[in-house]
Amino acid sequence: MDKLRGTGIALITPFTPAPDHAVDYPALRRLLDFCIDGGVEYLVINGTTGETPTTTAEEKTEILRVCKEHVAGRVPLVYGIGGNDTAGLETLLRTTDLDGIDAILSASPAYNKPSQAGIIQHYLRLADLSPKPILLYNVPGRTSSNLTADTTLRLAQHPNIIGIKEASGNLEQCMAIAARKPDDFLLISGDDMLTTPMISFGGVGVISVLGNAFPQRMSDMTRLALQGDFAAATKLLFEFLPLNPLMYEESNPVGVKAVLEAQGLCSAAVRLPLLEASSGLKERIVKLM
Repeated sequence: MDKLRGTGIALITPFTPAPDHAVDYPALRRLLDFCIDGGVEYLVINGTTGETPTTTAEEKTEILRVCKEHVAGRVPLVYGIGGNDTAGLETLLRTTDLDGIDAILSASPAYNKPSQAGIIQHYLRLADLSPKPILLYNVPGRTSSNLTADTTLRLAQHPNIIGIKEASGNLEQCMAIAARKPDDFLLISGDDMLTTPMISFGGVGVISVLGNAFPQRMSDMTRLALQGDFAAATKLLFEFLPLNPLMYEESNPVGVKAVLEAQGLCSAAVRLPLLEASSGLKERIVKLM
């Protein structure tokens, strides 16, 4: 799956301003073109940055259709199918039109807090059934459970599990995966600011939030790191240091949507229980931009 090396974008879902907060499909098409023209390697549709907890099944189907139609094969597509009901996810894998999708990104179950053995059985069930290769997604800050390095390495043996988006923020855990993983297992940063260090010890790129708004700069940074020019890559990475914390201050994707609004790409609207970025946060974001 070399096509998933480099920069992937965890796409936001644009909404129209209040009171409607409907999916803004013209803005979605603009964002797709903006990211592709910015040189990213692939796009992740309906991941959690796309506010999947508050988009309906019908909206997810239409978002997928629009993205496939508009991208038209220009870059690979990864589709998010994750959750905490294994049987329900099996049904989604059977019924979702995955034609044109290159891989599935599946977040570890949230809230249930399964044991490591339960997480392994969850993913093995999905991998056995899925018509597309699966990327694991470890984000303990959201799920309240961590995929340990041993769990990831156990799952890496399955022929239909091709990699992991690692967003634990634990570089030692990431290094343990890199040291023992199969050669063809993809270690992908789930944290923009850890992209360069993770590539230095075996990572293959990033699935980025900031890349929604800065696809060219994120792509350039990741390519430089993959080429071994860590000094130049780190210089670009450091440019994001002041802005990155603001992306998460009022929860993701509130911050990056405020950036995209300032760029004229879409509104900053999010759906409850999230709230649009406060005026103070927007002011600080615009000042840094």
